[in-house]
Amino acid sequence: MGKTILEVQNLTKYFDTPAGKLHAVDGVNFKLEEGKTLGVVGESGCGKSTTGRTILKLIEPTAGKIIFDGQDISGYSRSQMRKLRTEMQIVFQDPFSSLDPRKSVMQLISEPIVEHKLLKSKKEIEKRTLELMETVGLAERYINTYPHELDGGRRQRIGIARALAVNPKIIVCDEPVSALDVSIQAQILNLLKQLQKDMGLTYIFITHDLSVVRYFSDDIAVMYLGQMVEKAPSDILFKNPLHPYTKALLSAIPLPIVGENKPERTLIKGEITSPVNLPDECRFMSRCNCTQECCKNGNPQLKEVEPEHFVACSCL
Repeated sequence: MGKTILEVQNLTKYFDTPAGKLHAVDGVNFKLEEGKTLGVVGESGCGKSTTGRTILKLIEPTAGKIIFDGQDISGYSRSQMRKLRTEMQIVFQDPFSSLDPRKSVMQLISEPIVEHKLLKSKKEIEKRTLELMETVGLAERYINTYPHELDGGRRQRIGIARALAVNPKIIVCDEPVSALDVSIQAQILNLLKQLQKDMGLTYIFITHDLSVVRYFSDDIAVMYLGQMVEKAPSDILFKNPLHPYTKALLSAIPLPIVGENKPERTLIKGEITSPVNLPDECRFMSRCNCTQECCKNGNPQLKEVEPEHFVACSCL
């Protein structure tokens, strides 16, 4: 077992709406070792991105603890969090909307260095910016170009360089390749993997693409309606999925198999339950093919059913 760099205990985020409390993140628990990657998957609206942003306190949690590098940062003020921003960074989903269109590549990448006063002289800042551009695979000739002049892959490389500029320990990757072409996706994933190997980075990798998360993650957490319903090492989850929702997600992955050998799809019926004022019962019950009477007796929490394999299901 390596050093635990992040521990999340009963992390909860509710939003007030005219209809009641919207359960965006509800009782999330996990530990993340230094230098490892936790993949967080689930359909749109399940709370993946809100979980990542709440961990970084870009959104204030409603309840729960966030323990980063041994310190409980749950109650940290904005000024306290400002000091931690050099250790906790994020790469956003859409590189175009997350970059200031009025700034050049040089200005965008050097901005965190200037903001946190990591280097003083203009020459040092320029040298460090060029080093970061080389690290993420951006040619020096782009130093005076603007985001609109670049393709999506190069824009995302700027976003990664900005995150690396402050030498972070952990990076939340919020669907960093979903807006990119498939060939560019592979380049960015390989880059992130290489950076992790070279710099010992820790990632929380948020995505809806299970093929990507299998390649990229050490552990995978599956979310549904704000709750983690299954968590296991990547190879175990793909070999032996136990939650009905996980099984349905995995069966939706396209496979190059036709004819009689083509595996049968597990289809999810019905519509996703409203996340507002959720009843105290299994959240997947209305769409599950394995519903039993016990599913109505409270909302199941994660329990360890085999070593390192956690599932939230009353029927197991």
